Amino acid sequence: MLSPVLTPAGFLSHEGVAASAADRKIASAGSPSAIFRILSTDLLTAEMEPPWRWLREFAQQFFTRLCQTKDALRTSVFADREAFIATAPPFAGAEYLTAEVLERWWLELAQHINQLATHGVEAWLREECPAWHVVGRVTFHLAENKTDTQRPFAFLATFTEKLSATGQPQHLPLARALQLYSGQKDQTALNALLAPVRTAAEKSKLIREWLETKRLFQPMAMSPQEAFRVLRDTAVFQESGIVMKLPDWWRSGKGPRPAVSVTIDAPKQSSLHAGALLNFKIAASLEGEPLTDAEWDKLLSADTGLVSLRGRWIEVDGVQLQQVMSHWQRVQHATGEGGIGFLDGMRLLAGFDPRQAAMEEERTEMVHDWSEIVAGKNLAHLLHQMRAPAEAAPPQNLRATMRPYQLQGFAWLQFLTRLGLGACLADDMGLGKTLQVIALLLARQKESKAPALLVVPASLVGNWKAEVAKFAPDLKIFIAHPSQSSREALDHAVQHPPEALRGFDAMLTTYQFLQRTESWQQHPWSVVILDEAQAIKNPGSASTRAVKRLVAPTRIALTGTPVENRPGDLWSLFDFLNPGLLGGSAAFADAVKRCAKSSTGFAPLRKLVQPYILRRMKTDRSIITDLPDKIETKAFCGLTKRQATIYAKLVDQLAKMLADKEMEPIKRQGLVLGFLLKFKQICNHPSHWNGDGAWNPADSGKFTRLAEICGELAERRERALIFTQFQETCDPLARFLATVFGREGLILHGGTAVKKRPQLVESFHQPDGPPFMVISVKAGGTGLNLTAASHVIHFDRWWNPAVENQATDRAFRIGQKKNVMVHKFVCQGTIEERIDALIEEKMSLAHDLITGDGGAEKLLTDMGAEELLNFVALDVNSAVV
Repeated sequence: MLSPVLTPAGFLSHEGVAASAADRKIASAGSPSAIFRILSTDLLTAEMEPPWRWLREFAQQFFTRLCQTKDALRTSVFADREAFIATAPPFAGAEYLTAEVLERWWLELAQHINQLATHGVEAWLREECPAWHVVGRVTFHLAENKTDTQRPFAFLATFTEKLSATGQPQHLPLARALQLYSGQKDQTALNALLAPVRTAAEKSKLIREWLETKRLFQPMAMSPQEAFRVLRDTAVFQESGIVMKLPDWWRSGKGPRPAVSVTIDAPKQSSLHAGALLNFKIAASLEGEPLTDAEWDKLLSADTGLVSLRGRWIEVDGVQLQQVMSHWQRVQHATGEGGIGFLDGMRLLAGFDPRQAAMEEERTEMVHDWSEIVAGKNLAHLLHQMRAPAEAAPPQNLRATMRPYQLQGFAWLQFLTRLGLGACLADDMGLGKTLQVIALLLARQKESKAPALLVVPASLVGNWKAEVAKFAPDLKIFIAHPSQSSREALDHAVQHPPEALRGFDAMLTTYQFLQRTESWQQHPWSVVILDEAQAIKNPGSASTRAVKRLVAPTRIALTGTPVENRPGDLWSLFDFLNPGLLGGSAAFADAVKRCAKSSTGFAPLRKLVQPYILRRMKTDRSIITDLPDKIETKAFCGLTKRQATIYAKLVDQLAKMLADKEMEPIKRQGLVLGFLLKFKQICNHPSHWNGDGAWNPADSGKFTRLAEICGELAERRERALIFTQFQETCDPLARFLATVFGREGLILHGGTAVKKRPQLVESFHQPDGPPFMVISVKAGGTGLNLTAASHVIHFDRWWNPAVENQATDRAFRIGQKKNVMVHKFVCQGTIEERIDALIEEKMSLAHDLITGDGGAEKLLTDMGAEELLNFVALDVNSAVV
């Protein structure tokens, strides 16, 4: 099935298989503007999935204004773009929707239509867009007539005959059209003019009556009830192409309405938490103002329609008002004197109740239309704090300077965990989620009676260990994984968690290890933190079930992928964070379907989950100025058992050969360099070392880590450059990455023809260009400008910072408008980790030692045999994950 995709740059595209006729039309469009045109013309009445329907609604907004102006370049963008974005259903890249993106789409669509309408918009609409034909301009005018108390409204139908000298439309009574065109014997023009009216008459009983009696062609004085019939059919008239001029107080298909005002508030003296009870009060109101009992009785007894109250006209339906009041009185009675539950209160405030049965949809819509649900003063203040908590100073023993947005994230995590509410920190990769969590753990050191639990993918154990050692050496953390702890210590932690973890601030383990350790699932933790929380998006998986069995008063999820773009994933995540908030899975799925049909779209669901999600993107203007242009991070990788076995054998071989005391220095140097190359190859992949051509991804820890990083980039539609120093590695990497991104990428190495390279660069820079490019370091070291990429991955290291930086600068250079994140792969427990540490050390001592000819490799060839063997030896415990 074809699905829309929005890139970080706001470019609308699509992915998937074009199976249906509608999909094939979209796939053949060629540009976003053409997609919008097709959606609002050829596919105007087609059954489509919610994302396409929402995009079609955007195009319809444009065409509505186009029909009114007849000038594509003068169609101003509608004002309430933020509200429109809130109704967007989940789809890939929806987090990039902004008012600026909609404005750009609008202007590009205007230019597109202007190019097509070479003989004028009106002629083009008539010929190419029959559903949007509006020949002339028929306008219905409804206005107040305050001089007549019995019939206080006046109605007149007009048409636009021509434009004045100043370009303003000149209106004539519609009756004049009968005289004008009849006199000219121009039945074709008359038919074209009245076509929108006849279209409206097919759906509106009122217009049919007026056409049959010819009242439509006469000015009319109207009673409030007659005027209400006109107002009630306004949407039908507008959809048919009739322009409506109505009183200012009638907006979005309705007028001011009395409402049953429901106030949900937090008790003053009690602290708020997930299990708290909230106050629940109901009252009658009009636009926030309380109504007296007499006024309410007057409204309940009035006929359906318009009623004058307090000097203004309001819309009333006495029967529905009474039903809605009765509904809320039943709810109030059911809550009892204790109040309403916190989760129930949050669902009511958002207008999203997954437990609502589908058969009650009509009643739900009625309750929504005649109710006003607001947070009381205390609760409103707390909800504001949840979105923008007070500043918090970082822990004194944190060895890092936190950026302002990181301090904000730390304060937010601290505030929500103190309330006992689950929190999802969904910052972009590279914005420092790990640092914010480490700061939180340090801040909770003294107040937590139980240790925290960190659950991470096995590939990230080394990263967390390094980050904690760097930023929080005071944090006592037990790493429950064979790569970091002895078998005895692990067995003790499994069998006697309270005793084994005494004195520790936190325990870190992996999803797989937790899954098979029941004692940890039952142990009380102070807080549970999941890294790469997209791992629990499948509610049926064993790891997800294990995580949800954990016992803790509060829970945190870390993820860099958008959590709101797939409703099923969102439900599973919140079933962990705040169980019950989104209801059961089946009820939630039904509620999502109702959202797709509702006039409010997915806005209620977004409103409900928003307080518990903190998402900052590198594209945010408030973040960009707070970031370095280039963010460098180490991506620690493990070895598979096969890699470790081969690596250990190579170390043994080198030891035996170095035992030859008679070996000439030049031969020894060549031997060492040869083995260094083999160590690099085996760290990449066994197939790189033995040349068997298999390149099974499961045989390499680096391939596993690459899939994790690039999987997140694929979710976010970001693009990457992957550098390797080996030409023979380029093709296997590209084949593997094509499966991760779901699209083919590009390859550039020494064998790429010089004439072809500019074509590759141009292709990569297209708005919907390939998602990745694999480049050999030497081939990509100079002469390339690849600023479309926001991520650089060094799959294997040159062991020379100057060469690596030169490659990185293919993405980070003049013309780059995004912050660039650099991932440097390091196999822990191997020569790669020790070379990386050596480079860091030498860079601070003597930069020239490692940036000159030979780089770090020259340092290794000069080592003695014992020192060299210690340097390349395999630390099996930390290498194999």
